[in-house]
Amino acid sequence: MRISKKSSTFAAAKVNEMKRILTILLALMPLIAAAQMVQPVKWSGEEVGDSVRLKAAIEEGWHMNIIEFGEREFDEEFADSFVVTVAKTELCPIRFNACDDKMCTAPEVWEWKENLTPTLSSGEGASPISGDGREGSRSLWVIFLLGFLGGLLAIFTPCVWPIIPMTVSFFLKKGGGLKDAILYGLSIIILYVGLGLLVTILFGASALNDLSTNAVVNIIFFLILVIFALSFFGLFEITLPDSWSTALDSKARSTGGFLSILLMAFTLVIVSFSCTGPIIGTLLVEAAGKSLLAPAIGMLGFAIALALPFSLFAMFPQWLKQAPKSGDWMTSFKVVLAFLELALSLKFLSVADMAYGWGILPRWLFIAIWIVCFLGIGIYLLWNIRNVSTTRKIIRAIVIIPSLTFAFYLAPGLRGAPVKAISAFAPPMEIEGRVVFNDYDEGMAFARQTGKPVIIDFTGYGCVNCRKMEAYVLDDDSVKARLQNYVFIELFVDDKRDGIGDRNSALQREQFGSNAQPFYVQLDAQGKQIADPIAFTTDPMEFINWLKY
Repeated sequence: MRISKKSSTFAAAKVNEMKRILTILLALMPLIAAAQMVQPVKWSGEEVGDSVRLKAAIEEGWHMNIIEFGEREFDEEFADSFVVTVAKTELCPIRFNACDDKMCTAPEVWEWKENLTPTLSSGEGASPISGDGREGSRSLWVIFLLGFLGGLLAIFTPCVWPIIPMTVSFFLKKGGGLKDAILYGLSIIILYVGLGLLVTILFGASALNDLSTNAVVNIIFFLILVIFALSFFGLFEITLPDSWSTALDSKARSTGGFLSILLMAFTLVIVSFSCTGPIIGTLLVEAAGKSLLAPAIGMLGFAIALALPFSLFAMFPQWLKQAPKSGDWMTSFKVVLAFLELALSLKFLSVADMAYGWGILPRWLFIAIWIVCFLGIGIYLLWNIRNVSTTRKIIRAIVIIPSLTFAFYLAPGLRGAPVKAISAFAPPMEIEGRVVFNDYDEGMAFARQTGKPVIIDFTGYGCVNCRKMEAYVLDDDSVKARLQNYVFIELFVDDKRDGIGDRNSALQREQFGSNAQPFYVQLDAQGKQIADPIAFTTDPMEFINWLKY
């Protein structure tokens, strides 16, 4: 990767220094992933008449926890292997996780399908500190739509937009026209989906989950996104070596057929990297840990959106005459993206800050910086608005009004308002009128003294759904009134200070048979469980109905 800037020799030296820093940061990502890639349980199955024999082989030093088997709940551990024979008509998913003396894997679901092909996927709330309750097809659809939106944004950057008319004109003059343009679009899709699959193959679903939740990695993600934002602000440019695109372009011209078009698409990927790289990087970070297919699905959405204009302009070449020409508007577009990248980067810094207890990014400061970012978008686009055309004034207004409105919406958050729209990103807020214990023994001792029942909230600093549930449920007036009857114990499983998170995670795993957050347990004053646990919900009434007091 090369960072270039047209400036003085001194500036060039500084840019080279930044290049080395960025290279080190990017290099750290696969190293951390490889170090944390663990899959201690290997499942297999074989037919035995009308039954199926399911077996889990467990690596030495690990034990597996069976959390659920179909409709049945377990609280059992198996050290060497787990074998069960069930009728084909009774086949059901098995939810499990594995632990050694240092760590636990996130809960996963293994199932022997009717076609006798075993499948493995992340379970509900699979990430022990991401707590993302959206799973299955719904989660993948969200990732796809995020990718598609990212692809649409990439189209209007100065690295992609000017290439579209040149490429389409080349196809039309060459005689391939629509056919070549469609193949070109398919090539873009193949390349980006291949990138998503490569990320999964290299890192694995388990490591991607660690990437999205590990505090140290979150710091690296924060720094990378800040660098991407600075690049979009125009302080420097992140590009791949020119020799790569030159070699591919030469190869494309010397070959024919689909291979030639594929190489042309590869050239686009390299040439446009300075604009698409930050968007792709952000998308892969968001997809990390969601599921095994999430990176590929995200890249599919991105590639479809990116390929659309090439195919559409080839089908309707007259549209090229009506398309806006390249110009200063693309620079404005990059600056808007830079503000958004900067705001998003705080999410990752916040996770690390809370996990290690640094206290450098309290909730009010997080919200203040977000306000500055969205005010920055509005003020930047308002600047010199008189000198742009009427059409561009309208387009700018479409961005300015929501940006300034959102900034003013966030302002009450500086005084403690919930501002629920950013509950999934911001640090947790203090809920008034609630006494919270962060130590299990202290909370239980207070419960025995007062005779009050207990609610244990297993949560995480990086838990997205925990923040949502706090904003939409625990901050509800009716819920807060009912919680006055309880001793509330809030246990963070990703607290890095003095092994606190490890102890809380072990308590949840060993005593309550779960390793997913958010996770709420009701106990009486003596520690006896008085209701089945409840997980993620945004419905206050569902939570109220769960409460016994």
